[in-house]
Amino acid sequence: MKQHYLFRKGRQNILNMKNKSSLIGIISKKAQAFSLTELLVVLVIIGILVLLALPVLMPLISKAKSTEAQVQLNHLYTLEKSYFYMKSKYSTSFDDVGYEHAKLVTEGGNANYKVEIIEAGINAFKAKATAVVDFDGDGIFDVWEIDHEQNLVQTIKD
Repeated sequence: MKQHYLFRKGRQNILNMKNKSSLIGIISKKAQAFSLTELLVVLVIIGILVLLALPVLMPLISKAKSTEAQVQLNHLYTLEKSYFYMKSKYSTSFDDVGYEHAKLVTEGGNANYKVEIIEAGINAFKAKATAVVDFDGDGIFDVWEIDHEQNLVQTIKD
């Protein structure tokens, strides 16, 4: 029984030696790869293509981000209307209507627009969403407004 065990153990060592020699053969072969110069040329080409495409895509990016303001203002309108039906007046407080503002991008959050209630009274209210980020870098910030009749208007276009 012992001889059989030793023979098996010796056989495993022989197999391990064959595997090691084949691994050495694989490692010693020169692997085909791209040179650093080729990789840098590809990165430069990709960078140039991005710079060419970016000005064309900026209006689409601004339009997509302005959807956030429209959605938030419509949500605030719904909350204000519900509050109006219960209290017979509009409120200037987010807490009264149950609106919770998302954390702004400037504060480490995801919201691109600061929403605020400009005026609220017995018969009317007006709310505004102002961009906290200049989407196209021209110094003009996007502004949207909504009133008690759900008239959603872009007052300043970025």
